[in-house]
Amino acid sequence: MEARGIDASGGKLTSTSEGEIELEDGVLVIKRIRVHYALAGCPADKRDAAERAHAHHASKCPVHKSIGNCIAMSTDLQFL
Repeated sequence: MEARGIDASGGKLTSTSEGEIELEDGVLVIKRIRVHYALAGCPADKRDAAERAHAHHASKCPVHKSIGNCIAMSTDLQFL
């Protein structure tokens, strides 16, 4: 966000995540992870840029690159 001129400092960009775990052959397996981002105070004229940053985030995210082929991952972005 900061690279696109969007202030994400001071707690303006937060996230929560949730996962779904299933039993597979008697073993708990993480099947899905959802990450919910919330961006506070984003000016209306910067929202398209924030959406573009969010759309490209996964391709540069170390966690997604590490486990994205084994666990279904999704994200969403909400403006507050």
